[in-house]
Amino acid sequence: MDTIRLSDVCLGYRSRQSHRIVANHISASICSGQLTCLIGRNGIGKSTLLRTLSGFLPRLGGKIEIEGKDLDDYTARQLAQKLGVVLTERPDVQQMTVWELVSMGRSPYTGFWGKLDAGDEQIVDEAIAQVGIQKLSDRLVTTLSDGERQKVMIAKALAQQTSIIFLDEPTAFLDYPSKVETLLLLRRICHESQKTIFLSTHDLELALQVADCLWLMDATLSIGTPRQLADRGVLSQFLETEGVTFDAATLTIQVRKGIV
Repeated sequence: MDTIRLSDVCLGYRSRQSHRIVANHISASICSGQLTCLIGRNGIGKSTLLRTLSGFLPRLGGKIEIEGKDLDDYTARQLAQKLGVVLTERPDVQQMTVWELVSMGRSPYTGFWGKLDAGDEQIVDEAIAQVGIQKLSDRLVTTLSDGERQKVMIAKALAQQTSIIFLDEPTAFLDYPSKVETLLLLRRICHESQKTIFLSTHDLELALQVADCLWLMDATLSIGTPRQLADRGVLSQFLETEGVTFDAATLTIQVRKGIV
């Protein structure tokens, strides 16, 4: 089911004198129950797209609908109860435990300084269990590895109990096993909970293996399963350079040795 719909959306930045367009004429949908990965070169507009969908940046044109309602018609609190956002920046928290940070996901319902009731506490415990970090609950966030910290931020988004989760480079700063674990975790959550999960990533080979749907931002926006984009030649055109080839049959990227 379509939960997010973009109609002729223009992305960019507006100042008093002018505006800078990053991407234009984007019309597409994001569906629930599918892990959708956004890929593309640096500077192409991936983060701008995510921040615009999250309501952090105003769009320059077009229409964005979240579950059939225009994005602009949501109040900040309503939007916080509809979508969770996990950004690349590390949380700047001191003397806060994992449980306490995850519990901040309940603030759209309790207010920032609101007191958690028994129901809220149960939701926090369930989010922590869903991500499998029960043993970290009493640890200070500052003592965690990058991979552990990323799981905590995902748990915080789950405690927010939104139907939509956006993630900007959730595998940045992670070692390879942690990258795989994080993307598989997000796919499992997406499939089991029928959430809409949309994330940007530079880990192309992992995205090709894990994503249900790919959005490839290049000169134009190409959308499809990894297999569909490979069969259409879109991935080869995007990935191949003098020293790099793409095997469409196996969805793998190969670097030719001896290229200087």
